[in-house]
Amino acid sequence: MNDNKFKVIKDNKFWVDKTVFVTGATGLLGGALIKSLIERNASVVALVRDWVPEAELIQSSFLSKINVVRGDLADRDLLERIVGEYEIETVFHLAAQTIVGIANRNPISTFESNIRGTWNLLEACRRSPSVKQVIVASSDKAYGINENLPYSEDSPLKGTHPYDVSKSCADLIAQSYHTTFNLPVCVTRCGNLFGGGDLNWNRLIPGTIRSVLRNESPVIRSDGSYIRDYFYVVDGALAYLHLVELMSEKPEVIGEAFNFSNEIQITVLELTNKILHLMGNEKLEPTILNEARHEIPHQYLNAEKARRVLNWKPAFALEEGLKKTIEWYETFLQKENNRTRNA
Repeated sequence: MNDNKFKVIKDNKFWVDKTVFVTGATGLLGGALIKSLIERNASVVALVRDWVPEAELIQSSFLSKINVVRGDLADRDLLERIVGEYEIETVFHLAAQTIVGIANRNPISTFESNIRGTWNLLEACRRSPSVKQVIVASSDKAYGINENLPYSEDSPLKGTHPYDVSKSCADLIAQSYHTTFNLPVCVTRCGNLFGGGDLNWNRLIPGTIRSVLRNESPVIRSDGSYIRDYFYVVDGALAYLHLVELMSEKPEVIGEAFNFSNEIQITVLELTNKILHLMGNEKLEPTILNEARHEIPHQYLNAEKARRVLNWKPAFALEEGLKKTIEWYETFLQKENNRTRNA
């Protein structure tokens, strides 16, 4: 890890007392981003729909250091009130229904959250004179199935299944608000985010780590051959902060989309075996269910534009991020076991 890079960002005065609004605050990226913002002395307002007691944000001491508003992205009046009354300057729109399987079973709720929620928030930002930067979290899934890999930012957005379509739509809506209304928006497209704090156990990395800690075979929903781009959540949070800082310095950055990635493609089975190796339990054989449907078989991102335009690079290699993630879950699940025994 490049400690000097972290020092430069952390000592930056840009964030001191800046009013920041974060949606999706109890999610994986939301927790990491809010932690980084508090460390930089920003004034944070977080939108929370569902109270998740085990979420990193709620478990940590950071909850007492931010303003929490309970509500939903469907409530445009609430969003306008938040942006207006708190005089929000920077918006990180992270909230979304992110599980592909749930999107396939419940497409309407996914479209409501991911598409309608995005235009509601952007409309609230458009009507506010205080908003200076808006980051909309898209995804590599917005590109859909594409034979020309890796995806670059000029690859077409052509999702076909519910989750992918929701991200393609939200992405295009964000770009439309910049082009039509000159809203200061940038779009981020990351690979599969991972890290400590992800409590969606049906996701590959947290589910595999928990299985190994229980000495159980990890479960792979697909046939194991799907290729993905995995990106450590702390790198994601730092990339988002860096992008906002540059939006204030370089107006030409505004309106652009950026891929953030380690630019490594790895199969689901290879990643599972890597986790088994790092945890010293390679005797466990993954259980391959081969039941995943309506998912993109091969994805990975080209982050050349972020390196060139933003002078950005990831601070963590894949293996380093995995090690830190494993350590987090070892501590978290040990605490859970202790609480269960003492209950």
